[in-house]
This record gives sequence, structure tokens and C-alpha cells, in this order.
Amino acid sequence: MANTRRSKPSSHTAPSRTVHKIKVTLRDSRPPVWRRLEVPSGTTLRALHGIIQAAFGWEDYHMWAFEIGHDRYGVSDPGLGIRSAASKRLDQVAPRTGDRLRYTYDFGDDWEHDILVEDVTEPEPGAAYPRCLTGRRACPPEDSGGIWGYEYLIEILADPQHEEHEERLEWLGLVSADQFDPAAFDAAQVNSALSALATVLVKN
Repeated sequence: MANTRRSKPSSHTAPSRTVHKIKVTLRDSRPPVWRRLEVPSGTTLRALHGIIQAAFGWEDYHMWAFEIGHDRYGVSDPGLGIRSAASKRLDQVAPRTGDRLRYTYDFGDDWEHDILVEDVTEPEPGAAYPRCLTGRRACPPEDSGGIWGYEYLIEILADPQHEEHEERLEWLGLVSADQFDPAAFDAAQVNSALSALATVLVKN
């Protein structure tokens, strides 16, 4: 279970009209893979799942869950102790600057994402949310074996003489290792993916 700081639930029932600035970092990634996002504070955890998927470039193939203290939210599964993420909002589980939670994607590879609330602000007039402010490095390929498997994959791709080099290129659907750049990040591309989601337009 994640050792995360637990916040008291927000006392209000209506969604807040503020905006959460959050930094989402792929745990144990070296160099760090991260995205800085702004999302409406009233975003449900179910919607936040979709936002993180789009921001990182995951393909939503696998199970997932948010962890806040001892509570887990995702697709409801009493057997796994997971409550519905559709019934909890970000401003309820992490209402303040400095609050933290964890998002795990793919219970096999265990891609853990640490989420830090960096700020809670008023929305910018006319701005559309969610949006990505900045970030670093590319998303790992799906099913690449977790963070350690991904690091090994990068080593293999960087070494044309490695016995698994051609096999891994074929698995990735690549002709050359140059077609995958682990350092790549394109904020415009991320925001294009985010705009395909249900976008909240904040008006004056």
C-alpha cells in the first residue's frame, strides 16, 4: 500500500470552481518522466485517470487505481478493496497545496505515478482545462515490464549488437531504434490528446 500523505476530505459537497496544478511523476524513473497539469479541482478520480492516460501516452489497456492513505479508488472491485473512482473528486481527496496521492496503472507492470498538488488557484479567464503546462521524457511502451523492464529495453535499443535488439525492434513495430526517443516530449501533442477528452471551458 502506498505510503502517501492522507488529507481530510473537503467539507463541501459541490465541486470547487478552482483549478489544481499537479505534478505527476512516474515513480523510480531515472531520469524522471513527469507531466505538470492543470485540472479543474472538481474533477472526479475517474476523469483524472483519463487525463493522466492522455498526458503520458498510455493506452488504457489495464486495471488502475488511485491510493490515498489506506483508501483505493478505481473501477469498483470489493474483492480488491477498490471503491468507485467516479464518486470521488480531486478536491475531496487532495484539497490543499502539498497534498499527495498515488496512481497505479497496470497491476502487472505496476507503473506507479506520484501526484503532488503544487497549487490550488482561480481559473484563468477563457482557459480550457485540463491542460499540460510542461513535462519531461516519453512514456514507456505498454507491457514493457515496469520501470526496470523499461530501463533494460532502453539499454537494448541503444546497443545494435545486443542479442535481443532485433527482437525488441520487431516487438515495438520499429525499423530502427532511432524511431523511439526516450527523451522526447511534445507539450502541444499532449494538449491535443487532452483536448480530445471532455474539456471544461472556464469563462470570464
